[in-house]
Amino acid sequence: MNEQIYAQIESLQSDIAKKRKEILELRRQAEPEPIADYILRDREGEDVKLSDLFDDRDELIVIHNMGKACKYCTLWADGLTGFTKPMSDRVPFVVISPDEPAVQKEFATGRGWNFPMLSAAGTSFIADLGFYKEKEGYYPGVSALIRRDGRIYRAAYDFFGPGDTYASIWHFFDLLPKRVNSWQPKYDYPG
Repeated sequence: MNEQIYAQIESLQSDIAKKRKEILELRRQAEPEPIADYILRDREGEDVKLSDLFDDRDELIVIHNMGKACKYCTLWADGLTGFTKPMSDRVPFVVISPDEPAVQKEFATGRGWNFPMLSAAGTSFIADLGFYKEKEGYYPGVSALIRRDGRIYRAAYDFFGPGDTYASIWHFFDLLPKRVNSWQPKYDYPG
C-alpha cells in the first residue's frame, strides 16, 4: 500500500517539477516591464534611489512586505535572515514595506533582521508594481528587477501566500500528519 502511495507522490512531484519549468520558461519569454527609478527611504529616513540598490550588478530582488501589521510577512522576513549572506552573494536584495522608516527600524532591530529594508511610504512604488489594490489593500510578494542601458525593468514577479515556495516552513509542516494544525505565525515565539 505505502509503495503505491509513494509512487503516486513521486509521480505528482515530477508533474509539479515539470509545471515549474513551464512557468519559468513563460517568465523568460515575458517582455520586461520598464519601471521608474523610485526614491525610497532607508531605516534612518535618508533617500535612496532604486537604481543605487543594484550596486555594480544588473539584477535586484525586491521583497514586497506588507509591514509590521502582517504576521505572515513577518514570518517570510524572519526566514530571509538565514538567506541574507548567500542571497546577497548572488544578487542584491531589499525588503520594501509601506511602514515609515522609524517603524521599520524599531521592528527590524527587535527581530534581528540583518538585511536591507526600505520604506515606500508616501510613494506609488508598491501600487505601481501591483502589490497594493485600493479595495483589497497590500499584497506580499517579490519582484525581480534588471538594469539595462541605464533603465530599470521588472523581469518577473510573484505573490506570497501560505504554503508558497518562498517560506519553506509550510512544506515542513505539510509532512506532519496534522499538517499546519491551525498554527499561525506570531510576533513572539516561546523559548
